[in-house]
Amino acid sequence: MENQNLHENSANENNQNSGLYPIENESGTYYCLSIIGQIEGHYILDNNQKSTKYDHVIPLLVALEESEKVDGIIILINTLGGDVEAGLAIAEVIASLKKPTVSIVLGGGHSIGVPLAVCADKSFIVPSATMTIHPVRTTGLVLGVSQAFDYLNKMQDRIIKFIVDHSHISEQKLRELISRTDVLVNDIGSILTGAEAKECGLIDEVGGVSDALEYLKGRKSK
Repeated sequence: MENQNLHENSANENNQNSGLYPIENESGTYYCLSIIGQIEGHYILDNNQKSTKYDHVIPLLVALEESEKVDGIIILINTLGGDVEAGLAIAEVIASLKKPTVSIVLGGGHSIGVPLAVCADKSFIVPSATMTIHPVRTTGLVLGVSQAFDYLNKMQDRIIKFIVDHSHISEQKLRELISRTDVLVNDIGSILTGAEAKECGLIDEVGGVSDALEYLKGRKSK
């Protein structure tokens, strides 16, 4: 029994270190997953930066999907973006889950945070939050050959298709927002407030934690 308690305590500590917290009440057991800071991919970020590690999050999501004790997952998002492929990988895993999922954008859901915001069954955004939509960018050396630009274009198309498939925004409208030149000072793209994200169909509803939990409880009752 003592070894079992130690194992459970260690598992709980690991979950909390990964931003995963259980919410238990008479209506069910839900798990809160926080996606904050930058999305860390194949390269380890500085220890002084808040980050979400995709190699930690993906196995946790698989475990939640298989657990009979989990009734739903609420995803709290406050991210600047980060590694594009890592963020898209997390979004694809969430979108493939059969467990009820709901997302809330708190603070910001920028860059690759946009697919993460729309990948859940239902998405919310608080009124004060913002979302930045811009073309795919890369850092470091880029070869000035057509293959390099083709790769970036294909990555951009993958992201656009995912967002369109998991929200109510049209591809034409999304491409317009990505290509705007009159909003961002040092870049092209758009910054949307909570109300604007809802109005264009990117996010389902303006709301907060209580709204998200009500949605999950309603899904369980069905």
